[in-house]
Amino acid sequence: MRLPSSIFVSVSLFTAETTAALYLSSTYRSAGDQIWQGLTLLFTLVPSVLVQLTLTFIHRDLSRDRPLVLLLHILQLGPIVRCLEAFCIYGSVGCVEEPYVSITRKKQMPRGGQSEEVERQVGQAEGKLFTHRAAFARTSVIQAFLGSAPQLTLQLYICVLQRGVSIGRGTLMVISLLSIVYGALRCNILAIKIKYDDYEVDVRPVAYLCIFLWRSFEIATRVVVLVLFSSVLQLWVLPVVFLNFLIFFLYPWILFWQSHSPFPENIEKTLTRVGTTIVLCLLTFLYAGINMFCWSAVQVKLSDPDLINKSQNWYRMAVYYMLRFVENASLLLLWYIYKTDVYQFICAPLLVLQLLVAYAVAIFFMLVFYQFCHPCRRLFSSSMTQGLWDCPSLLCLACSSASPQSGPVGKAVLEPPAPNEQNQETGSDSTDDIPNDTTYDMLNDTIFDIPNEADIGTGRLNGDVGHCVSCNA
Repeated sequence: MRLPSSIFVSVSLFTAETTAALYLSSTYRSAGDQIWQGLTLLFTLVPSVLVQLTLTFIHRDLSRDRPLVLLLHILQLGPIVRCLEAFCIYGSVGCVEEPYVSITRKKQMPRGGQSEEVERQVGQAEGKLFTHRAAFARTSVIQAFLGSAPQLTLQLYICVLQRGVSIGRGTLMVISLLSIVYGALRCNILAIKIKYDDYEVDVRPVAYLCIFLWRSFEIATRVVVLVLFSSVLQLWVLPVVFLNFLIFFLYPWILFWQSHSPFPENIEKTLTRVGTTIVLCLLTFLYAGINMFCWSAVQVKLSDPDLINKSQNWYRMAVYYMLRFVENASLLLLWYIYKTDVYQFICAPLLVLQLLVAYAVAIFFMLVFYQFCHPCRRLFSSSMTQGLWDCPSLLCLACSSASPQSGPVGKAVLEPPAPNEQNQETGSDSTDDIPNDTTYDMLNDTIFDIPNEADIGTGRLNGDVGHCVSCNA
């Protein structure tokens, strides 16, 4: 059984960032900067409350008699208590005989075109640890993009205005950047585990290194670009941020309305329709927050029963990075045109070049990860380079199909699809199917369906430890 080190890292970053933010807010109060103090506290307390709600929701504490745990969550001490509980469970393994043992089946990565299915026993303690790991993986993403990312942007903006970096502010910025990168890394691993749930996924250290470098360059560049632009055009940054956030927030809902699918009702049995709507809005809110700063590895699809799009779409990823690169370049160009005397000691052209190169380096490490370091690259029906190479071909095919009469003489004219094929295309999301990167069936593991302690040994075990097929008393 693995040591719950990911839980310790998540709690350490959460505690360190909260402590540094509270200390920095006290210094702002002493200096009379009430606006900076209020915003610093806002970007600290709001994600903390969301983290407490997420832990309570995943562990289903509202339906259980645990008043002390609920009180500690109200006091914003829930992550610390959950971490201690996880380590207590890990320490008690082998000391107490397991009352229930589940048999799980996982496929190994195919070698020579064949994949073997391996059975192993999963005890109750390991199932509880899986619940804790899954909960902290989601809270790390929430903390990173709804708290640390706005916090880092705010503190860097204050540094630019005050032309200096204090020790407290610099410490908070470093911790916030590490928290964002770690949250993005957990998002990547979470996407892999969900898409390839029926396989035994082994992420190697070189893959972690590629993801870390990819996300570090991408997020740092994005934050610096937003801060530079907002420092010279304070009013125009609000429409830019609001438009970005609104597009990514409404995009999953637009696809859902176009699919004419029924309203999702399998999130939680105790939730009403209003509660389900609130949960879906929070999910799309988090999805928009992630895409504001980097590419979201977990793609939300409300028409899917699991709320997650399990197909890897190279076309959508390529469009995202091309548009984001153009947007960053445009914002840097506007900053260069309207820059003030604050940047008189900075070589502006060199800074613009460095930021664009840093974003290109992030894309390079992303390509390296998907081409060579992805743990499930053997399951890809096509490599990433081939998928990206097909993107211009798809665009040309769409243009030629839109104007079939404008083709050169001697070329065959595209025939319209058959009636049955046309009906099938209008009833599905064509964007998600071009090009589809995997042809394997995935198990139904919804992002919210996490087993709790009461489910272990009763046949409700999914996710990293697979589906329970038998239980031995």
